[in-house]
Amino acid sequence: MKIDHKKLRELFSSFWEERNHKQLPPAPLVPKEDPTTLFNGSGMQQLVPYLLGEIHPLGERLYNIQPCFRAQDIDEIGDNRHTTFFEMMGNWSLGDYFKKEQLQWFWQFLTQVLNLPEERLYVSIFAGDRKNNLPADQESKEIWKKIGVEESHIFSYGPEKNWWSRAGIPNNMPENEPGGPDSEVFFEFTQIKHDPKYGRKCHPNCDCGRFLEIGNSVFMEYKKTHQRFSLLPKKNVDFGGGLERMIAVLNNQPDIFQTELYLPIIQAIEETLHLPYQNEKNQSLMRIIADHLKAAVFIIKDGVLPSNKERGYVLRRLLRRAILKMYQLKNNDIVPSDFKLILMKIINLYRNIYFTDEDFNSIYPIVEDETIRFNKTLKNGLRIIDRLTQPTGKDIFALYQSFGFPKELSQEV
Repeated sequence: MKIDHKKLRELFSSFWEERNHKQLPPAPLVPKEDPTTLFNGSGMQQLVPYLLGEIHPLGERLYNIQPCFRAQDIDEIGDNRHTTFFEMMGNWSLGDYFKKEQLQWFWQFLTQVLNLPEERLYVSIFAGDRKNNLPADQESKEIWKKIGVEESHIFSYGPEKNWWSRAGIPNNMPENEPGGPDSEVFFEFTQIKHDPKYGRKCHPNCDCGRFLEIGNSVFMEYKKTHQRFSLLPKKNVDFGGGLERMIAVLNNQPDIFQTELYLPIIQAIEETLHLPYQNEKNQSLMRIIADHLKAAVFIIKDGVLPSNKERGYVLRRLLRRAILKMYQLKNNDIVPSDFKLILMKIINLYRNIYFTDEDFNSIYPIVEDETIRFNKTLKNGLRIIDRLTQPTGKDIFALYQSFGFPKELSQEV
């Protein structure tokens, strides 16, 4: 059975509904009542009060598919697996079931519903954190072994890899922030050979690209108070799995940008620029364009306009960075119409899920206006640089900042 992204959504929903979970409406990508957060970056963000002990009106078992955007990942884009925008498939237990049920159920979903081969799945567990007196998660290890995971496929990592909170590692967590150890599942792309520059031996958290994380079960049982960790009133499960990554493993395709949620965008870029994606020199730039324009479309849909402040600044950075990469590939002026086909493909991918055909008519003029504005700045800057006899990198950086480029864009140019 071919599982596309629409079928995957159905399978995921059905699986958790059969286990008495209620669908939690996804939160807006742009939080409406949280001025401290620019964008929703995880499915659990709207659930923090309930993870801390409040009673949720929908009950103790929840699931959803949450659109997410992580601005901090912008500089990671360009490889075959990182994206700023993604959809997080999530399920939660608010004081109901815990490690045993969660790990067994997720394994069933992967191996019995999606039919992923067990021999290509690896898991990681929390090795403990002595500095914060947080014990190793031996319980999860024993559960995985009982499920049937071979010990050679179980890896232990410290808090940098197998602890989750919105602030990261335990030392970075603010007062009253919930967090806990997690257990991740990875898929092995056997067609990719390990690159020794990333270490002598390959392992699930190796950066060589052989392994891809596809799901993370966080066991939210701690709260940080007075630089110490106390137990929450209830033990919670917070699971998140990237929908795009799941599609990649279902297709045994290590390059996310060659799967159905990105390939039509890449093809539109190829058609617009008359350049092939398979040329390695083009790949990183095309990935950045595809990711940034997709993220921009979703952000604009939620009512954000380009500006030099907060959310508008992030949107402006995405659009201008995409324009720069288009300019580098085209080696000629970028005009607004260069983005028409690409934007249409993005909206078409999510038609009847997040977008309607009318959305193009409201999103394209915003991209058009920003392209025109940025082109003027770009041309003026290039003229001045051309007039300099021997411009240094410092000269170029100062010029582009003087034309109002954000710092990051000045550095890239």
